[in-house]
Amino acid sequence: MQLIQRLLYVAEQDSCRVFGKPGTTMLAVLVSIVSLGIVAQQCQAIVIYTGWERHALVGSDIRLSCSFFSWRWTSEDVTFSWTYRPDGSRDSISIFHYTGGEAYLDNKGPFKDRLEFVGNPGRRDGSILIKNLDFNDNGTFTCDAKNPPDIVGRPSSVRLLVFEKVPIQAGVITGAIIGVVLGLLVLVVVIYYLMRFLVARRVFSLNVSKHGKKKKEGSQQRQIKV
Repeated sequence: MQLIQRLLYVAEQDSCRVFGKPGTTMLAVLVSIVSLGIVAQQCQAIVIYTGWERHALVGSDIRLSCSFFSWRWTSEDVTFSWTYRPDGSRDSISIFHYTGGEAYLDNKGPFKDRLEFVGNPGRRDGSILIKNLDFNDNGTFTCDAKNPPDIVGRPSSVRLLVFEKVPIQAGVITGAIIGVVLGLLVLVVVIYYLMRFLVARRVFSLNVSKHGKKKKEGSQQRQIKV
């Protein structure tokens, strides 16, 4: 039975790699027949998430996040891989790989002694930390993840920009403008209702004063008649 389960697993992996989508191979069909109708589970797509763009200062540290979504439970064979492509280069280099419960760090390339694994594979987190950033670290970092038998998915990339001073982003300026406009609108509304309240109070005071004056005049007239 263990042999059949192993063959089913191999069939799933082979199907996913060859076709890149749910399907079965001849090996899966043969194993299913031999195992009296047991059909191998088909692979499903895995969705990988990273940020889009990160900004950092020279000499600082930065965490590059990588996580994934999969319909299956997190496998003991889950893997994470990071590659790096410097700005102006067409070639990518491998800087990190996690497999079999072990993390393998870059010990020869540009991130030697500057890269640390800070993720939690059990929680589908393959994040890395890059220390002591330099201008030469500008580039694109790509994360790939596998959660067998879910191995079909598109890697996700995040671009790192290292500055001497982090520039003010357009989104921050836009948010500040929107905040100022909303603040002015709120102020106008408050002033409007305050003016209405003061006017209504003034009108009420005048009406009370007139009513009191009329009562006083009426009382004086009655006294004169008597």
